[in-house]
Amino acid sequence: MSEQAPPYAPLPLVSSLAPDPSSTPSPNPTLVLPNPVFPNKRKRTGFRRKVPSGAPAAHAPSPVAPSQPPPPASAADDIIVINREPTAEAVTALTAGFPADSLTDEEIEAGVVSDVGGIEQVNYILIRNHLLCRWRETYNSWLAKEPFATLIPPHCEHLLTAAYSFLVSNSYINFGVAPAIKERIPKEPTRPTTVIVVGAGLAGLAAARQLVAFGFKVIVLEGRKRCGGRVYTKKMEGGGRMAAADLGGSVLTGTFGNPLGIVAKQLGLPMHKIRDKCPLYRPDGSPVDPEVDKNVEITFNKLLDKSSNLRASMGEVAVDVSLGAALETLRQADGGVSTQEEMNLFNWHLANLEYANAGLLSRLSLAFWDQDDPYDMGGDHCFLPGGNGKLVQALAENVAIVYERTVHTIRYGGDGVQVVVNGGQVYEGDMALCTVPLGVLKNGGIKFVPELPQRKLDSIKRLGFGLLNKVSMLFPHVFWSTDLDTFGHLVEDPRRRGEFFLFYSYATVAGGPLLMALVAGEAAHNFETTPPTDAVSSVLQILRGIYEPQGIEVPDPLQSVCTRWGTDSFSLGSYSHVAVGASGDDYDILAESVGDGRLFFAGEATTRRYPATMHGAFISGLREAANMTLHANARAAKNKVDKSPSTNTQACAAILTDLFRQPDLEFGSFSVIFGGKASDPKSPAILKVELGASRKKNAAEGVKTEQNHSNKLLFQQLQSHFNQQQQLYVYTLLSRQQAMELREVRGGDDMRLHYLCEKLGVKLVGRKGLGPGADAVIASIKAERNRGRTRPGPSKLKKSLKPNVAAS
Repeated sequence: MSEQAPPYAPLPLVSSLAPDPSSTPSPNPTLVLPNPVFPNKRKRTGFRRKVPSGAPAAHAPSPVAPSQPPPPASAADDIIVINREPTAEAVTALTAGFPADSLTDEEIEAGVVSDVGGIEQVNYILIRNHLLCRWRETYNSWLAKEPFATLIPPHCEHLLTAAYSFLVSNSYINFGVAPAIKERIPKEPTRPTTVIVVGAGLAGLAAARQLVAFGFKVIVLEGRKRCGGRVYTKKMEGGGRMAAADLGGSVLTGTFGNPLGIVAKQLGLPMHKIRDKCPLYRPDGSPVDPEVDKNVEITFNKLLDKSSNLRASMGEVAVDVSLGAALETLRQADGGVSTQEEMNLFNWHLANLEYANAGLLSRLSLAFWDQDDPYDMGGDHCFLPGGNGKLVQALAENVAIVYERTVHTIRYGGDGVQVVVNGGQVYEGDMALCTVPLGVLKNGGIKFVPELPQRKLDSIKRLGFGLLNKVSMLFPHVFWSTDLDTFGHLVEDPRRRGEFFLFYSYATVAGGPLLMALVAGEAAHNFETTPPTDAVSSVLQILRGIYEPQGIEVPDPLQSVCTRWGTDSFSLGSYSHVAVGASGDDYDILAESVGDGRLFFAGEATTRRYPATMHGAFISGLREAANMTLHANARAAKNKVDKSPSTNTQACAAILTDLFRQPDLEFGSFSVIFGGKASDPKSPAILKVELGASRKKNAAEGVKTEQNHSNKLLFQQLQSHFNQQQQLYVYTLLSRQQAMELREVRGGDDMRLHYLCEKLGVKLVGRKGLGPGADAVIASIKAERNRGRTRPGPSKLKKSLKPNVAAS
């Protein structure tokens, strides 16, 4: 079995980020970052990624207010020096979801800097990272802006204001349940706006708390008799024993950037690292030969790597192929699994993969099943002693929640929203946030009036929503080994490979001798109709087969609980995955607001970066609290917010993506599509710039970048890993002539960006910032291309996988 990945290497200190005085400053300098170990997606305990443990937290000079004397005022084109460890702060920002050396789309849209890609952007990022890192260290205190003013040169004060405002309004800092945070919450609403939140899961609770803190009147409608949604800690007891069982979400996956980890720290709750040791047992209960186990795991990982290569070679065709079909085809071709025991082990790994994705491998997209891997939060995977219900309880404190209110209709329009619950009672408000699970949306459990846009309905249909079930058992005493947190069991029938395939020991965290058996894949669906007594008997048979040959008696449990998440009317499943035909874009579409900023959506199935996680649900709630505040502010100022795109804008965005698949002009990180007549130099053009790709493409062009930082190679490795997946693009409108002039600029992408912004005076914006003027240009280019297709293009031959194989 694989060992734990090594910890992060010590972060090298960088004494200054100012340019080398002996070199000419680059017009688009970069941050210097270390090269952290990135995760492996084959962790034995069912997580998609294996993350190194023992990584040091990012450092900052002092725990409270900055004490470093201010540097002398710099010229406007100098990179400021805030502290001596910007590399560590950059890694902290990376774990929080920020790109390595560029702005997020949200930051660009917020206009945090006037010059995207320039020195101002670098200084903003340094300030942003410093604020973020400081609050991570002082999470029990309210981080104020004023103490940092002494560190910032006068010409950068506006960047401090922009960074602080962005981090606070988007809940990257100053959130949670610490007393210093709670005392800032107004006792009465300070705004005339009422928000209705549908669902009291982690997304709904996170949004509600932030909206109350922002001054809104908030009411939460919850169909159950409890809050937490798919996070449910049940108190189990019997025979004088007691334990807390997490029947739903149970693992904090990564602690470095995880906001729920911060909430746990604010509550003073310890976190128990899930240990890597996970012995496997044969169907007869005897232990698996460690050497055979290791060899099959190596084979399995190699096949996963080959499946990645296969999808790369297949191109767009991979969208219509399942991961299960690809793995089975590759396994048959590889021949590395031959004996029955090896096949049982291989099927165990497949079950583990189905657990990680809550979906059958035969339905997982080969192209995009792991699209969220680049955004993994580093750190250990942990249990929370006493259960995650402690987080839920703290987040629900002083939030107005009305229980047993099952929502069946949401009406939205220009005047506000109406939410109709069981019994016909109607709740009226200015805005509504829908946080119900994807399974409920798929089932049509809520009627929307008017109907949701077709693109959102299509995404709801395309995304997968799978199933994981559990058998939780409280025993009179611990009879299993206490030096491990997990162990696995093999079966010979591949159709039952996910049946009680993995056991979690909660004895060290639940307060009593608690053992949990997991049911994944096809077995999880069959489990829904299995009588609980039969399920518990099957589990006990497995446990007695393992321990009684060792002379250990396995007693009957004092209490047992079997979950049925698939038939739970408030969830209808466990968590989302990218199914065949879907992509990460569908998460973004599901997150879009509708009704001109009246109806919003949150939940784990609305975040492409962190789907199928508790922290993903929590973050999505914070995100929508920020979005709703933005719309409320704009409405109060009688402005229209671009973040709520019209149907036409959404259509143009899709067309724009299509058009840039075949750009008219391409050089370095720049691509251009032309409109109008080729003979007219003033005809319109749309330019797309891929941020973060300039160093890679400069190297390909043989351009020597003028950066002399000692960590540049490490930065480039990190940047290559992150930004290739991040795919952050900015756009602008310009003329054909300007585009041709830009192509002729020598010196690589850095010089082109400098020419574009300084010489041409062009401002780069996010896609949504192009505005309605660009929509007309996009439509005309699309029409012109359609007219120009006088001959059909060559047909694409699909690479077929064997039709007679399936993973499950």
